[in-house]
Amino acid sequence: MKTNQNLAQITESFTIQLADRVRRLTAEGVPVIGLQTGDPDFNTPQPIIDAAHQAMLQGKTHYANSRGLPELRSALSAYVEQRTGRRFDPNSEMLITHGGTHAYHCALAAILNPGDEVLVPAASWQTHANMVRVLRGRPIQIKALPENDFLPTLEEWESQITDRTAALVLNTPSNPTGAVASRAYMQALLDLAKTHNLYLISDEVYDHLLYDGAAFTSAASLAGGEDHIILVNSFSKTYAMTGWRMGYLCAPAAIISSALKESQHTITNVAEFVQIGGLTAVTSPEVAASVEAMRAAYAERRAQVMAAFAQRQPRRVGYITPYGAFYFFLDLRPLGMPSLAAAEKLLNDARVAVVPGLAYGSSGEGFIRVTIAADVEHVLTGVNRIIDWAEAQ
Repeated sequence: MKTNQNLAQITESFTIQLADRVRRLTAEGVPVIGLQTGDPDFNTPQPIIDAAHQAMLQGKTHYANSRGLPELRSALSAYVEQRTGRRFDPNSEMLITHGGTHAYHCALAAILNPGDEVLVPAASWQTHANMVRVLRGRPIQIKALPENDFLPTLEEWESQITDRTAALVLNTPSNPTGAVASRAYMQALLDLAKTHNLYLISDEVYDHLLYDGAAFTSAASLAGGEDHIILVNSFSKTYAMTGWRMGYLCAPAAIISSALKESQHTITNVAEFVQIGGLTAVTSPEVAASVEAMRAAYAERRAQVMAAFAQRQPRRVGYITPYGAFYFFLDLRPLGMPSLAAAEKLLNDARVAVVPGLAYGSSGEGFIRVTIAADVEHVLTGVNRIIDWAEAQ
């Protein structure tokens, strides 16, 4: 019998696949330090849990508004406006989704026709390219060099635009590199999208996680281009709500109208009690304090990792300084070893699980990604094992 040949050409999510493998090894009694998954090691802040629990006790466990609860959309509209200066109409320009991945899926479904092209940096979250393939589009990877903080030059972006190009995608702060695009860069990218009548899809799920005075620039805060900007965001990273599966999409009304159809026919709606938890997330001062405490903890772990490198001065592994998100993109190019082989050897020899840079695109070859969203002792032990392993090669 026939199967979907399009999906047959798409790889599984490397991070999810690797996380499943680590769980199997752990269940078999193999002690592995898992630095492969971007899942905060903090519990969801208690006020969010309490609000969702109370909602369940009150019977809010049935179908809900497919756009998202009106009160949540209104709160998010105010929240986004406060952070960016741009107001999205909660009734026509916002959609509550089943995580940031679903928000991205719905955005692409709303704008792509078969064969349309989407430009994605060549060191970017694997789903940015694969979701385009799922929807029968064509992802075009744009060269992004380490010396440019893995941000493609404007010339590289423009050189790949064709009459089939539909959108440019940028994630800032970046998974996997931790790069934070400047305001000038974001404005230039938006201007490029406007010049060629394209959409700029801005993945902003790490917008609260910044270090050393780095400034986040939302695409929504830029001058002009309202008809070109699509924002994707999530509750997962900021609020330690990865398992709750809730995100949101902000876009022109026509995009949201189409994205709503995709959402209705894929998930129906996000669970009402989950949305009530999300409402608490964006309105509670206590939650806001928890968010800052988590960010400060990541900042301390980041500092400790950099201190370990400074103390040990390894010759065969380095890192790209991350100014956002909660990852280090470690540079193993001095080993001359493919990143897939390096990740496999680290798991087998050092019992540390990492993600090979090639999973994020061709510009990631020679690098591996490790998370600092894990127990601090695991992070430091894992990083020191990686250094020891690399120096022994």
